[in-house]
Amino acid sequence: MFANIPSQYLVIGSTIMAIVMGSIIMIARMRSQKTPVNPKKILIPPVAMSTGAFMFIFEEFRIGPVQIIEAVIIGVIFSVVLIYTTKFEIREQDIYIKQSKAFFFILIGILIGRVLLKVFLSGTFDVGELAGMFWTLAFAMLWPWRIAMFIQYKKLKQKLSK
Repeated sequence: MFANIPSQYLVIGSTIMAIVMGSIIMIARMRSQKTPVNPKKILIPPVAMSTGAFMFIFEEFRIGPVQIIEAVIIGVIFSVVLIYTTKFEIREQDIYIKQSKAFFFILIGILIGRVLLKVFLSGTFDVGELAGMFWTLAFAMLWPWRIAMFIQYKKLKQKLSK
């Protein structure tokens, strides 16, 4: 699939795409703090992202058990940071994500970390394997974070109901 494209172009292109996508996600995340949260807004992103698992149908994206474990561990570490920096607040009988100045810098730090890891690992892994590893990392980061958000949301919703 990528055989005719020099690997440095694939690394550069995928890095640019990661930066663009990360920037879009950060902008969307910052805007979402201005509107009330609901279960759909919390749970749809990881469900939608799960469709990316279809990439593993293709051989060049498949990764071994060791790479899966490594990606999941790093993703869970990133998710813990996000879990501890994502807080909710009640405003006018609605639940909002509490704005945090640190959150923006944490998202930038995660994006820079992912880009640096990608550049560093691009000499060791095939571009397709790297894509599979970073999808796995992102998936392992997103699910625990969103589940923790959902639990926190449900607790606040119960307080509102009383």
